[in-house]
Amino acid sequence: MLLFPLVSLRLLSMLAAPVDGSMLASIHKIDANTPVEIQSALALSAGPPVAAGAAVYVLGPKGFRKLRDGSNGFSCLVTRDHLDDVSPQCFDAEGSATTLKALLFVEEQRALGAQESEIQKAVDAGYKAGRFKAPTKPGIVYMLSPYNHLWDPDGGKIVDFPGHLMFYAPYATPRDVGNGPGAPFLVNPGTAQTLMVVVPRGSSQCDTHAP
Repeated sequence: MLLFPLVSLRLLSMLAAPVDGSMLASIHKIDANTPVEIQSALALSAGPPVAAGAAVYVLGPKGFRKLRDGSNGFSCLVTRDHLDDVSPQCFDAEGSATTLKALLFVEEQRALGAQESEIQKAVDAGYKAGRFKAPTKPGIVYMLSPYNHLWDPDGGKIVDFPGHLMFYAPYATPRDVGNGPGAPFLVNPGTAQTLMVVVPRGSSQCDTHAP
């Protein structure tokens, strides 16, 4: 069972209004109408080690907008691989300069009413044309939030997933890293957006399989 502690006082001081863990635990979907303070709290919950100096993005009627500038190179936001999931993430400087640009484009296109299949084609074309770029060096994406509600493509449903870390592994496949028990899980294998997932010891639901 996930535990829902109060958002730390340090994080609350960054927000326009107090947001406690029980409120965040009740959020299972976000969109442009989700209050900014909720989006901010969820975004910052992804990366406690870096949240104080991170830039924050929130969804609005035209897609993501920057709520505040950062000072440490990290960017925190709640992404949506699927329209019904809640995926708080904090990208390091490398991810902010590369992967984040594609994520901003996706929400911009959704705001314009584009179909998901067309958006994915445009993203793929953008990587091929050089508009979007894969990370060029090792780096990290924090997803330590206890409020991860992620799309499981194998099960075809949203699942609660424990806090975890992701590392850039562009174009990696199971052939590169191994498969089966003990092997790292790859998100978007074989693409410019491939990430390697590691669940730190002690994370809630640590025996959960990656979606």
